[in-house]
Amino acid sequence: MPKVPSFSPVIKNLTFIYEENLNRETEFGGSDFSGYPTLRQRNDSYDIRESMSIHCGFVKGPKPGLGTGYDMNEIDRLAMENCHGVVVSSAIFGNFDEIQQPKNISEYSKKNVCFFMFVDEETEAYLRKTSAIDSDRRSGIWRVVVVRNLPYTDGRRNGKIPKLLIHRMFPNARFSLWIDGKLELVVDPYQILERFLWRKNATFAISRHYKRFDTFTEAEANKAAGKYDNASIDFQIEFYKNEGLTPYSEAKLPITSGRIRVPDA
Repeated sequence: MPKVPSFSPVIKNLTFIYEENLNRETEFGGSDFSGYPTLRQRNDSYDIRESMSIHCGFVKGPKPGLGTGYDMNEIDRLAMENCHGVVVSSAIFGNFDEIQQPKNISEYSKKNVCFFMFVDEETEAYLRKTSAIDSDRRSGIWRVVVVRNLPYTDGRRNGKIPKLLIHRMFPNARFSLWIDGKLELVVDPYQILERFLWRKNATFAISRHYKRFDTFTEAEANKAAGKYDNASIDFQIEFYKNEGLTPYSEAKLPITSGRIRVPDA
């Protein structure tokens, strides 16, 4: 692991905000958990500066997972705070997938990498019924964390929270690796980080969809699969259109994909 992280501007003053008494869902999308930032505010948040204020779903509680509407017990929160170095995380909500055990994990990674699987109470009940977790809430290499008081009725949206806000849940981890619940990790996490981050001195890497590169095509695929309510998807697409999003084409190169997951969490 690199002794010095990849170059990135340093934030010295960071404030997480939640604007009270707003009814902006019909105008901007979003939710009470994530807030209702405009697209301009979202884009501005990517411009790292010394002092910043950004929306965050964990802003209501004293710390992520405590009184935030995405609550975890104290033992799990402490374990997340004490995770240094690398964290591998995944989530299963609504008992939608089976836990996949990582393969080819080195003994060093077993001792030094944090493996966390986030589930809801429905999934926990199934795991206990099938003896997929033990009395210490472990499933193989995974530490299973039960999340309560979920902000969304849709399990897919609840699963987006550890995917997008893992840096808030693990404030002392240097690197994180997200694995979708339906996927199986078959390579040691240090090998993935070395190939996609450390070789290129990069701070972030994301896989490109094997088939779809256009947001509008993605929206129709989501509707066809019944992943979300169609009206919610249509609303989000209209929001993107109003903000100036156009269909993807090679004219947008070197951007290799215009795909945005919908609807917004």
